[in-house]
Amino acid sequence: MIRDQISANVPFAKHAGITLTELTDGGGSAELGEQAETQNHIGSQHAGALFTLGETASGAAMAGCFAPILLSVRPVAAKASIKYLKIAKGPIYAKAVTSRSSKDLQAELEANGHTLFTVDVSLNDQSGRVVAEMVVDWHVSKAT
Repeated sequence: MIRDQISANVPFAKHAGITLTELTDGGGSAELGEQAETQNHIGSQHAGALFTLGETASGAAMAGCFAPILLSVRPVAAKASIKYLKIAKGPIYAKAVTSRSSKDLQAELEANGHTLFTVDVSLNDQSGRVVAEMVVDWHVSKAT
């Protein structure tokens, strides 16, 4: 249900052709298929499409941490950085993992009204080769 809600409420990711494939407690995966709309001038995946893929997977990991209380929090991606390591051709798969456990993050949210944490993302091609690495800092606060 959460996966469907994220897909419905993040129209830019859908527009870019990104599919959210997995959402677990502290983990998330997404996929970017090969399509003309997301290619650059050399026929590989555009840097912006790769960034959106990584950010989407990181959002799934964040949502997985707060699944039981997701409707009562306000998540915001506060900072993100990406390293493009190889030319990204064909479908690309992103896997994201939170830096801290959901138990710790929810406890900090309850105690302080907010929490800040990182999500590490690996973007891989069909052969499993890492084409990019991303880090996203998430700020989650209680909804007011």
